[in-house]
Amino acid sequence: MQKIRFFSKKVDTLFTFRALYAIIGRKIEEVYAFLQEERTYSMKIDLNAMKDVLLSCEKPSRYTGGEFGSEEMPDSDLNFCMCLPDVYEVGMSNLGIKIVAKSLTDRGFCVDRCFAPWVDFGKALRENHIPLYSLQKKKPLAEFDMIGFSLQYELSYTNLLYMLDLAGIPLLRTERDEKYPVIVAGGPCTVNPEPMADFVDIFFIGDGEENDAEVAALYVKFKKGEIPDRHAFLEAAAKVPGVYVPALMEVEYNDDHTVRAFHGITHVKKAMIPDLDKAVYPDKLAVPNCEAVHDRVVIEVMRGCYRGCRFCQAGFIYRPVRPRGVDTLTKQACSLIRKTGYDEVSMNSLSTGDYPHLRELIRSLKAELPENVTLALPSLRVDSFDSEFAQDARRSSLTFAPEAGTQRLRDVINKDVTLEEILTAVGSAFDMGYYNVKLYFMLGLPTETDEDLLGIADIAKQISALYYSKKRKKQLRISISCATFIPKPFTPFQWERQASAEEIEHKQQVLREALRMRGVSLSWTDYFQAALEAMFARGDRRTGKVLLAAYKNGCIFDGWAECFSKEGWQNAFAETGVYPTEFTRAFAEEEILPWDFVDVLVTKEFYLRERRRAYQAKVTGSCMAGCKGCGIQREFTCHIPQNECPGAKKSGEETA
Repeated sequence: MQKIRFFSKKVDTLFTFRALYAIIGRKIEEVYAFLQEERTYSMKIDLNAMKDVLLSCEKPSRYTGGEFGSEEMPDSDLNFCMCLPDVYEVGMSNLGIKIVAKSLTDRGFCVDRCFAPWVDFGKALRENHIPLYSLQKKKPLAEFDMIGFSLQYELSYTNLLYMLDLAGIPLLRTERDEKYPVIVAGGPCTVNPEPMADFVDIFFIGDGEENDAEVAALYVKFKKGEIPDRHAFLEAAAKVPGVYVPALMEVEYNDDHTVRAFHGITHVKKAMIPDLDKAVYPDKLAVPNCEAVHDRVVIEVMRGCYRGCRFCQAGFIYRPVRPRGVDTLTKQACSLIRKTGYDEVSMNSLSTGDYPHLRELIRSLKAELPENVTLALPSLRVDSFDSEFAQDARRSSLTFAPEAGTQRLRDVINKDVTLEEILTAVGSAFDMGYYNVKLYFMLGLPTETDEDLLGIADIAKQISALYYSKKRKKQLRISISCATFIPKPFTPFQWERQASAEEIEHKQQVLREALRMRGVSLSWTDYFQAALEAMFARGDRRTGKVLLAAYKNGCIFDGWAECFSKEGWQNAFAETGVYPTEFTRAFAEEEILPWDFVDVLVTKEFYLRERRRAYQAKVTGSCMAGCKGCGIQREFTCHIPQNECPGAKKSGEETA
């Protein structure tokens, strides 16, 4: 199996594993004929007729389907196409869409998949008048009942428009009648759905394992005539927990473009799965035809995070912490390894080092998995570094995220780690044979000064001194990556302004001069892209006009440097009169925020309390030390100590 998988990554014209053998001994034309003979269903798109188009593009295996482990499903009462608006290699690595697909197929629905075609293939589709199609059934997207997009990051938004356009589906939801598919979206970005509200019919907010299937069942009733029309279907869908229907809410603005009021359905509470051991999870995976970004088995050890870093949206929107059991995870890993042929397992979560049964899980996986299978080491908090966990990982590179250069600033962001803990962690790693260290920091954090930036250089110097304090065979390499801080909704910093381009340029210059040392490299993110991300993370419904204008100006794959068009975006701002500065500004605590109608179960009072503690440089610490009264405990019995819980006793009480 391993030899077959290796070969599949090298042969870009692979369509099925059986076709691989044909490639070895036959001409390419025979492979296409072979594939045609293998079809067991009526296909809308003829790959044989597309031979020249496919072979003219980079990585044609992105567009052919037939992956090892993929299933050919007959049409059902509801035909659903699961999409991620990024390239195949990214989409095939995404765990969320696999979970959603499993939840739907378990209920008897037909689920296919599609990803954003790279620029060359998208152009070829247009020139040859071929509609965008699904990978497995080769069915045009416009012929599905429902198309679901997973929105993982804001710079993928124009790719959703790109995919709809290639499929021949009107971009605006108001221009789509009942003959077009229902467009739905889920993923972390939907906690502020407003920038995409003009384009998406239904948003799933929170855990999607159950509510997506409930909405699918409602659609079947609509399709059979039990629900009279599309509007009635949307009204019924809006009653499902975690479902937001933008057509059923209107936004009223003040003269200064801030939100005055919401009208219609004005409260949407996120959906939440309380017990992940009982939640749906894929027991097999399609093995990508070409190497994916994460080309390995992934198990989700837990959802949520104990830490409460004040900048981290994921740490708040995925609350509460819900770990899976060791037996559950071991069974999932063994099943996926057996059915895919992978030789690596990645333990996925926001903070895997905090999984309460990590040592037990590692020992269980070692005992049950084949000897050649390794455990992938994710990015760890320095105070949760575990040498027993690290010993099976590849010994070249280790990643930590201190986020800030000084203890004062780490206290501001509630990153409760010390320099001593950082040095202890990397020292343990060095003694185990690691010689590459990747460190992640942010620039432009609230209250940040040049002294905090110089602290980053000091950390690098001390790590270097620690490494060379002993005789080592290899030269140490320290890679420092600095991202521009983006204030995100549903964090204590959601009211903060984003630092200006001039401020960030100054901070980068300070670091460039301070980090002139052997073995240290420095990189940072593009500021203009960071400002765009802030605009669409904190944007209101008006930003949809900007997205549409930018797409019409040729903006796609905005997260890819080779495709990013700054000019296209600047023209979109000028055409619409909506600019990033409206959303990178500081928000007043008393104003209505564009996402205030969404309830992720953490109270605004808690965010405000944490914001004030940040300006006092006070650490709240981890939930593992006891409940901090964020509001989740009113809805869910958290997997943390409950005694002395201020939230359960008295709303708004300060926690030390």
